[in-house]
Amino acid sequence: MTRRRALVLAGGGIAGIAWETGVLAGIADEHPDAAAALLAADVLVGTSAGSTVSAQLGSGLSLQDLFERQVSGESREIASGVAVDDIAGLFLSAMTTPGATRAQKLQKIGAVAAGAATVAEPVRRAVIAHRLPSHRWPDHDLRITAVDIDTGELVVFTRESGVELVDAVAASCAVPGAWPPVTIGDRRYMDGGVASSVNMAVAQDCESAVALVPSGIDAPSVWEQGTAEEIDAFPGATLAVFADAESLAAFGRNPLDPACRTPSAQAGRAQGRREAARVAAFLGL
Repeated sequence: MTRRRALVLAGGGIAGIAWETGVLAGIADEHPDAAAALLAADVLVGTSAGSTVSAQLGSGLSLQDLFERQVSGESREIASGVAVDDIAGLFLSAMTTPGATRAQKLQKIGAVAAGAATVAEPVRRAVIAHRLPSHRWPDHDLRITAVDIDTGELVVFTRESGVELVDAVAASCAVPGAWPPVTIGDRRYMDGGVASSVNMAVAQDCESAVALVPSGIDAPSVWEQGTAEEIDAFPGATLAVFADAESLAAFGRNPLDPACRTPSAQAGRAQGRREAARVAAFLGL
């Protein structure tokens, strides 16, 4: 019987995009078959930074080409001008709302996101468009997460959703307070990572999952269940690659800073080489 496998790519800002790309390239350096198996996963789940990487993987470019894009001196990324600590404060304010449900807390974050002073939507969309080598949905089962700012509901975009790939990725990457919510039809969406960095439930129809997470395994969470616990609670077999100490140092203090792109990609590639044997063993290779 064929067992369905998911590749789950978590949120983590510009650093996360570069690191996840680097990890996959590093795995390919040491164990090409393991990297090929990851890219051939039945389901790809992308949240925030992971939505960018998962969309890039379906572009037809090789991992080496995608890595070169991360370490290239050319970049259309722009700085948000917002400190990560300020964004964390927004989350904590919403989390401490007495008696609020999860959806209500997300609605509160959405309201602040909608009122924040950011660049205009078209400016941000142009950045996302430049990130993606192809603007067409890939043939594989790609699932991109975002949060409806009015309902607090987690939404999953696929190629059947009737939404342009650039808009789906832009919505998933719309960090509240840093970037504007993304308008799709008559709804507005913010970063899928607000609900969860990994959103493992989106891959619940798979029997196993490999997750790449550009944060420390002990990173604090504003929700009752942290990322490591969420991955452990997945009903199937899981393997998680969390950013190690060297990678976290490469990210610097602000993973949204475009300057962290190259060091994060290089650290990710080095970590991918170190993790390749473990990943290959999990995949049975």
